[in-house]
Amino acid sequence: MNRRAMACTFSLLLLAAASVALADTTAPPQARRTVLDRHDQTGVDGKEIILGTAELPAGAVIGWHSHHGDESGYVLKGNLILKTQGKPDQVLKAGDHFFNASGAVHSLMAAPGTEGGTAVSTWIVDKGKPLAEPAK
Repeated sequence: MNRRAMACTFSLLLLAAASVALADTTAPPQARRTVLDRHDQTGVDGKEIILGTAELPAGAVIGWHSHHGDESGYVLKGNLILKTQGKPDQVLKAGDHFFNASGAVHSLMAAPGTEGGTAVSTWIVDKGKPLAEPAK
């Protein structure tokens, strides 16, 4: 093999190795939470109502967490799985609703083999505390 062919082959091998290395370090898909609205709850000191969405592309997961209040949600599109400690997994599709009681430790993920999904939730939570706390 001549020098030019060897150099070309070596370059292609380096390029292939770099591609594999980049593929291995690519971050997993991320869920995106968006707060749409926030108000004090009328007549209830220390509570607020928050409306928001969670968009989970294929492969995305919102890790184990809890809220300082109740969450009521609705799946706008796609397929999701709600995992709640101590309960069976809930497979959710567009049009399904879900509820997480105050303090319930749960996780939400895009259903495997799907394009993921989007949910909208309303939380009635303790004012001044984070919307979500990572589970310990």
